[in-house]
Amino acid sequence: MKTVVTGGAGFVGTHLVRRLLAEGHVVVVIDDLSSGFRSNLDGLAVEFVEASILDEGALDAISDADAVVHLAAQISVPQSVEDPVLNNDVNVTGAVRVLEAARANNAHVIVASSAAVYGANPELPKTESMSAMPVSPYAVSKLATESYAISYQHAFGLPTLAFRFFNVFGPLQPPGHAYAAVIPAFTHAAVSGETLTIHGDGEQTRDFIYVGTIVDTIVDAITRRVTSLSPVNLAFGTRHSLLDVISLLESELGGPVERTHVGIREGDVRDSQADSTLLRSLFPEIEAVPLEVGLRETVEWMKEYVSSTGV
Repeated sequence: MKTVVTGGAGFVGTHLVRRLLAEGHVVVVIDDLSSGFRSNLDGLAVEFVEASILDEGALDAISDADAVVHLAAQISVPQSVEDPVLNNDVNVTGAVRVLEAARANNAHVIVASSAAVYGANPELPKTESMSAMPVSPYAVSKLATESYAISYQHAFGLPTLAFRFFNVFGPLQPPGHAYAAVIPAFTHAAVSGETLTIHGDGEQTRDFIYVGTIVDTIVDAITRRVTSLSPVNLAFGTRHSLLDVISLLESELGGPVERTHVGIREGDVRDSQADSTLLRSLFPEIEAVPLEVGLRETVEWMKEYVSSTGV
């Protein structure tokens, strides 16, 4: 089976590519390296196309693919607030271009949406049927991405599946930029002996999901060619505060970590928790890696990262 992974040199993409190769797939990666790293694919037998999904001809590799996993995106909420036009170009126009390329040969398409689409809707847990109330350009663009995927299934019969990723974490998630996700940012600071920066009071909650669980689910979806006319939450209904994460880090590292509180980030939501009913019905064999287990793996990788890079 030939599978194309857009954004395949990024955090989730790299883990997915490695698993697909182990499963015997022929893998093509399309990535402009704006947030991914070519070194993530070193030694892997993949065809690598260094290009933006907006570049002319970049998506030619999809023309004979059996499956496409569309992960390429502008992934930062703060950056989307700073530059909403770029966010829209990459996330919305880019998604349409991928879907059009896949439509030529009826490839199975899996797209990554986000729990951010729920936005200001306060109801918990988040069910796929509740009203989306996005509060950032990023969230709007992800709502558009999943909506386009589902519309292509209705309009053209294209087999599609839109996952709403919640807070993914794990090894290879880069810590070293202004828009780093919370777990790599916290883990890097804790391992490096630096002060953790907490936006707000730290009581805001997230439904964290380990990257290995994400990959398990996507590979199962590709293998069984799973589709859905509704977006599907990709998280298992857990709910942990940022302070909970810090406590687990302190337990893992064997001592307290310094912390400081600053203002909340524009566009961030207060609480997030998935209803996993639909996910479990579609993927009954998938079992989620517990937060403490995934965090232990993340800490071990971060120690190696800090040791090897010195940063």
